[in-house]
Order: sequence, then C-alpha cells, then structure tokens
Amino acid sequence: MKTRHVTLSMIATLVAVFCSTHLMAALPIVTSLKPMGVVRGTETVVTLKGDRLSDASEVICDLPGIEILEVKAVDDKTTEVKLKAADNLAPGLYPIRLVTKSGIANLRLLGVGTMPVIEEVEPNNEFAAPQSIPLNSTVEGIVQREDVEHFQVELKAGQKINVEIEGIRLAFSLNNQNILDPYIAILDEGRFEVATSDDSALLQQDGFCSYTAEKDGKYTILVRDSSFLGSGVCGYRLHVGTFPRPVAVLPAGGAPGSILKAQLIDDEHKVINAEVQLPGEPLDRWGVITENENGISPSPNWVRVNELPVAMEVEPNDDRMKAPEVTVPGALCGVVEKPDDYDCFRFQAKKDTRYRVEVFAREILRSPLDAVLNVFDPKGATLVSSDDSRGKIDPFLDFTAKEDGLHSVRIYDHLRGGSPEHCYRIEVTTPQPSVSLTLSELRRDEAQVVSVPIGGQTAMMVAVGRDQYNGEVSLSLDGLPAGVTATTFPVPAGRPEVPVLLTAAADAKHSASLYTINAKGDDKSPTVFGTLSQTHKLVLGQNRRGMFEYVTPRAAMAVTDEAPFSVEVVQPKTPILRNGSKDIVVKLTRKEGFDGRVSFRTLYNPPGIGVNNSRYIDKGQTECTIPMTANGGASIGTWPMIFVATYSTPIGSTVCSTLPIMLEVQDSLFKYEFPKAAGELGTEINYTLTMEILREFEGEAEVELVGLPAGVTSPAATQKIAKDATSVTFPLVIPADAKVGKHKTLVCQSKVTANGETMLQTTGTGELRIDKPLPPKVDEPKVEKPAEPQPPKPEAPKVLSRLEQLRLQSQE
Repeated sequence: MKTRHVTLSMIATLVAVFCSTHLMAALPIVTSLKPMGVVRGTETVVTLKGDRLSDASEVICDLPGIEILEVKAVDDKTTEVKLKAADNLAPGLYPIRLVTKSGIANLRLLGVGTMPVIEEVEPNNEFAAPQSIPLNSTVEGIVQREDVEHFQVELKAGQKINVEIEGIRLAFSLNNQNILDPYIAILDEGRFEVATSDDSALLQQDGFCSYTAEKDGKYTILVRDSSFLGSGVCGYRLHVGTFPRPVAVLPAGGAPGSILKAQLIDDEHKVINAEVQLPGEPLDRWGVITENENGISPSPNWVRVNELPVAMEVEPNDDRMKAPEVTVPGALCGVVEKPDDYDCFRFQAKKDTRYRVEVFAREILRSPLDAVLNVFDPKGATLVSSDDSRGKIDPFLDFTAKEDGLHSVRIYDHLRGGSPEHCYRIEVTTPQPSVSLTLSELRRDEAQVVSVPIGGQTAMMVAVGRDQYNGEVSLSLDGLPAGVTATTFPVPAGRPEVPVLLTAAADAKHSASLYTINAKGDDKSPTVFGTLSQTHKLVLGQNRRGMFEYVTPRAAMAVTDEAPFSVEVVQPKTPILRNGSKDIVVKLTRKEGFDGRVSFRTLYNPPGIGVNNSRYIDKGQTECTIPMTANGGASIGTWPMIFVATYSTPIGSTVCSTLPIMLEVQDSLFKYEFPKAAGELGTEINYTLTMEILREFEGEAEVELVGLPAGVTSPAATQKIAKDATSVTFPLVIPADAKVGKHKTLVCQSKVTANGETMLQTTGTGELRIDKPLPPKVDEPKVEKPAEPQPPKPEAPKVLSRLEQLRLQSQE
C-alpha cells in the first residue's frame, strides 16, 4: 500500500482515464440481521437480508473483538455470516459492513451481550397469556403494527429487576419507515404499570426501567411501539435481569492509561464506588461497562479520555464570585444535583488570551442535562453565554479575556431541573489552530464508501473544516486495501474541499479495509493537524430529522470488479479565461459486450466554474463534448477536475470517475467599453468600442460583435486585434424594417488561437437605439403684409339731455 503526494503541475500529464467505483443503486444494501445480536464467546451464524448480496465476499468490523469465520452468499437477497465475539468483549453495539465484489453495504450495528438469547414466541399479545422467560436473558423479537408483546418473570420480594431495550439503535431507515420507537413497562399481577420508559437520556429513543418487587410473584414486561406502529423488520433486543444499570459516571473521564476512581450512580441515585481502567490513548468517547455479582450492564456509560487534569466541583459553588478556583487548561466535572442548582468555577485568565469553554453532557455523556453556560469577568459582568451550539444541545463558546484576573464559569439546566444524574464535564482550553476531515456525501444522508475497480481509478471529495487556520492543507491516507494507492492534492488556502484520486493495480485482488485520512498544515504551521471522522445516519424521521447516528474514525474502501470501459478526458492545452468558455472533449473506449449510454457530471467544480452536467455518450458513440464557463470572479489558478460517469449494469445504475485534467483559470485578456449608439432605419453607422489589452498573449486574436438586433448586419463583424489596439470599429447596416427601440444585446466575443485551441472571452453588453427617420420638411406658408393704419374717424357729437342743454344755456 502506498500513498503519493502530487503537486498540481505534476498531474498535468494525466490524460488517460479509467473507470472507477460502483456506487449509487448498484451498491449492496443490508436491511436486517437475524439474530440481531450474539453472545460473546460463542460462534453464531448471522443471516443478512437485503439486495444485491449474491457476490458477498467478506465482512469488515470497525471495532476489534469480532472474528469473521465464514461469509456465504445464499442468493441475491441473503448472505450468511459465521462470526465469534471475543470472550471478554464489552457488551454493546458493534458496527459491521458487508463487502461484495461490487461495493460495500451500509453500516449496521450488531448487538453483543453476555446473557443467553431467547426468541419471542407468538401469541403473546395478551396480558393473560404472556411468554414466560427466565431472569438474566435477552429476548429478540419483532413488533408488528398494533402489536403488544408480553413477557413474564418471577421475582422475590426485595429483588430488583432491570429492563433495557435496543430498538431504534438496531434499525436502518433513511425514509422514516419501518422504525421502532419502543415503549416498555413492568406490570404487576394486578396489571398496574409499576415502571415505564419511552425515551431515555442514556439510550436516546430506546429506554430502560427498573423495579424492586414489593412481594413474591409474577411480573410482566410489556413491549410495543410508542405509536403502536411496526412492521416485519422492526426488531428489538430486550434485556431482562438483575444486572447493574448505572446512569452516570463521576467524574466523566480522565487521563489515558490511568485508573479512574469513579462514582457510578444508578436510576435510584444510589452511588457505587468503582475503579475504571481507562484506555492508553485519548478518545472523544469511551464506554464504561459495569460488572458485579448480579451481572454485567448490557450497554456502556460514556466518558472522555484526554490529558486535561480533572477538577471536581466543590459545594457550595452557586455564587460565581465565591466559587472555588481551578487550574486551566483543565476539565471541570460535576453534577447539577437538584432543581435551581448552579455550579460555578473560577480560574485565572490572562489578558488578550483566547479561551475555549465546551460542555459535554447530553451529546457525549448521555446526561439529561440541557446545559446553559455563562462566562463572567473579574467584576462579575457577563462576557459571553451559550445554550445550544453548532446544532447540538451542549453549549460551546470562545472568548478573549479583556483583563487579567479571576474569571468565572457557570453552568445550570435550561429548564432549571437537576438530579444526581445531571452530570457534566466542562473543558476549558486555549484553542490551537487545527483542521478536521470528513467525506462529502455523493448521495444525500448516506455516508460515502469508496470502491476502486481492479486496474482502474476512482475519486472522492474530502471536506476540510478549519479552526483558526486558513492556510494550505496536505493530506495522507493510511490503511488502504492491498494494491491501492492514493494521489492527493494540496487543499488551497481557504478552500473547504479537495478530491483524492485512488488507483487499484491491474493485479489487485478483491479486498476491503478501513482507512483514515490525516491532515497537516503548511510549513509555517507545522503543529496544525487533523484526522477523519465519518457520521453514519442510521435512522431519519420526519423531515429527514436525524433520530440515530453513529460516528466512526475510519471509512470503508473496497477493490471491486473492473469497469466495462475506459475513458479519456482530453487535457486542454489552453486555459479558460474569466468571462470565458471552453469545451472539454471526452473519449470512450468500450470493452467487448458493453454498448450502454454513459453520462457525465463533475465530481466538483472549481470556484466560479460552471459545467453542463447533462452530456452523455449514447449507444454506438465514442465521444462527446462538455461545455464549461468561467464567471468574472472565477478563482485564478490550476485546478484538478474529475468527471463522474454513470452507466447501467445488471444490478442497477453505477457510477465511475475519471482521472483528473488540470484546468488552468486565467484572468480576462481584454476590456471593452461599450458606447450608447443610435441609428435610423435604412442607414449605416460605425460602432466604435474603446478597448484595453490587459496583458500580453500568444497567438492570434480576433473579436466578433454578436447579439445584433434582428435584421441588423455588419459587413465586418469579425476583426483582427492588433497587439497595440486601443479601439475597434464595427460598421452596422440597419435595414428599413428593423425593430425600433433600444437593444441592449451587443456582446463582444474575443477569440485567441494558440496551440491549436481557441480561448474564448465573452464581454457585454452594449446598447444600440434604432430610430424612425424624422418626417420630411414642407415649404413655409406665405405671410400677407398687414394693411396700413387708417386715421381714426371723428367721434359723433354727444347728444345732450334736456337738463344738460338748460345748464349749458345758463352758462353761456
């Protein structure tokens, strides 16, 4: 097994491409296991039911302790697996994955226990006719629709019985169907429910309950779906016995390799002192199994293992100004032991130092605590607070101290609840730059598995999460199947993902393995590192809400059957320009017997690059072109581009990917300024654009004016571009019947021919206004001279009244 790191320039020579991985509908799928669990120390044949299982070859296990003895494919829907769990294997759920010659099936969880397994026997639906079972046994059964199961045990007065169920944790459903959300109860002889459980903090939507018998007698355990749903695949494992069942561990973690002196708290809040040997390596989540003279707990309690020194809370600590002082970095452990309880810690902080405060309660420890977190400055003023964070219930925050002095941390329950079960672990650190890795999903909500065809290649996308680091990241892979090599690319600064190319040798054999990916920072940041983590969504509810998930530190890869064709993506000899476009040529070589359609899409697109993902090579054809464009903000540089090919096989639709081509993205070569021009119908005008050649280029260049209004033509629409050109002029002929108005459609397509290829840049848009001609002028009307003025006529004498006449006579 080899891992190669290749720079982008070295990949430029990769042009021959072969098919890759069988994914999509051709992947095998496991829908059920029977039995759903095994007893440790014994050999068991587990029957796997599903689809596309006829070529099953092996089973891989994510955790040590399960030995696979034989894998026998019965038919397309059934495979039998003989396995053995180690004698000292801790009880709980263990992930297994079936491998076929065409791919890897979905992850399933197999129960491992210590008690004998009993099959449910129908009819047991009536309280009056239950199935009798012995104490300290595990019952496996199926809940049908409106089904109610009854199991009966005998107890002595004072004897305590614990009942725990695995229901939703054994399921696999991504479509909100065939999900068992179990409800359990303990009933006395009078049919009264003396203990019940639906959901639980410790087991999520699975539950547990306990009861101490008040008198000798027979007691009934009831099992049903909480909504009375169910189907033929809604299986469960019901653990019934006197085994211990702690609900909390205090403190919730310690140093690797140390012996944890812990207090185990049960559901009645009784405390048992215990010494727990912790593993020798740091683990985000580690299971504590409890064993005593009454048995072994059927599932673990969870703690964290790392190098942080542990400080336990010391009461009274409700007052943040008087809280005990602790040392940081450190882990602050305690319990919100009663309603309205506050727990506070104080620590010395240094000015301008950045601190991270993270609570572990509901998510990791499975505590009922819904924590709220506050940080206060030395004067008691609130600096920062957090409730839910990062899509999780547990709070998380970073802050920078504004002054030296004692800062306080306070934690309490959001609903102001509390009990001896409400445990927590607060980790206060000074965060360091780091990265985290996961695999991008190719199908929604399905964890990616990688299948590499014999003699071929495949690719996957690795997503990079960054924490206070934005530089380049380099990758390396460990644990690849025999005969498989990895070609990695550096993750550019600021980028969130990068492809990884995987190649299987021509003489590679069918095999599978679990692998991990390691990340490292650039030379300026040698302490930056990160590893792979993959989340498996096992059960989705309404609106695709996650109901149960499982996280693994490794992913699965298999060497599978060779592909039925090879494909070559022709390496471009010229770059794609910003605001430009380019056609990628794909050539197919079919192997004998294969004549199907092959469709192509990109595994990912470089920033600012758009690709036509609807192109295909049809039956009888061997070549196609895939257009791509670059917008004005496309990231300049050289990017590996990988295409995924999809084709049909007898077992369903299958995909395969290609070797990369190296796509170089360059800035635009030309800049144009479009004027607003106008012309009348039936005329000719010159349309002149100011242009700037942004940088030198090789080869010949020309520019074409396109987007002319209907009917408008140019006798010289394409013109050569001189090296020193500052403008370009296009003659335009506007016909008499052109559409009048503004036309904002003029575009310049600049073409540079070099190395036998054409670089195309498209720039626009310009405006042409087409006007109607003005109406013709007419002669002015004749203006007549005005007549000469005539002297005014004398006014007629005024006629006097009789009174006026007498007055005039008297005056005379």
